[in-house]
Amino acid sequence: MYVNLFLNEQRLSKIFMAKIEKDLQELILSLPQKEKDKMLLRLVAKDEKLVKKLEYELLESGSTLESRKQAIRKEIDNLYRMNHYSSGYLMMDMRYVNARIAEHVKTTTDKYGEVELTLQLLCDCFRKQLEWVSTYSSKSDTIALYIAKRTDIIYKKVVKMHPDIQFDFFTDLNYLLECIHQYAPMPYAREMKIPKTFEVKE
Repeated sequence: MYVNLFLNEQRLSKIFMAKIEKDLQELILSLPQKEKDKMLLRLVAKDEKLVKKLEYELLESGSTLESRKQAIRKEIDNLYRMNHYSSGYLMMDMRYVNARIAEHVKTTTDKYGEVELTLQLLCDCFRKQLEWVSTYSSKSDTIALYIAKRTDIIYKKVVKMHPDIQFDFFTDLNYLLECIHQYAPMPYAREMKIPKTFEVKE
């Protein structure tokens, strides 16, 4: 059965055995394979994230990676076309798209796409909605902190990548670093000791 491609008997044991007595564990594992498959399918159906991951890996065979990223790119574009009434509303929308990126990574394990899409999300904030993050104030404090934290996270991910991959993000990452040290996130960028520039170390 197709589930056996992903869940062998050892992993099946871990799924069932979280809070089950040893005697019952042994009885479950001794059931006919068909019965265990039925139980497994019922468990998988209750885990929405696992279902999405299996759909991507089994039904789509990973062929939809680029179209999935393109859908998120469009969400980012749409986000910055909107007229936001405050930096707070802008940050809420940014957090929503960031959650979509996180979901994409959990489904596809696309680490490259995580960096690529997050850089677009953060850089485009300065390119297209600068009015809300141009200067630090009590009103921009929350979004300034949010952008600084996300920048710090993505910077640390990039520096761990292979130099050949780092080159792909060189321009956008340096633009982002320049912005957080020039605009509203500046106090937090300094506090977090986020570098002002990024260099590829070969």
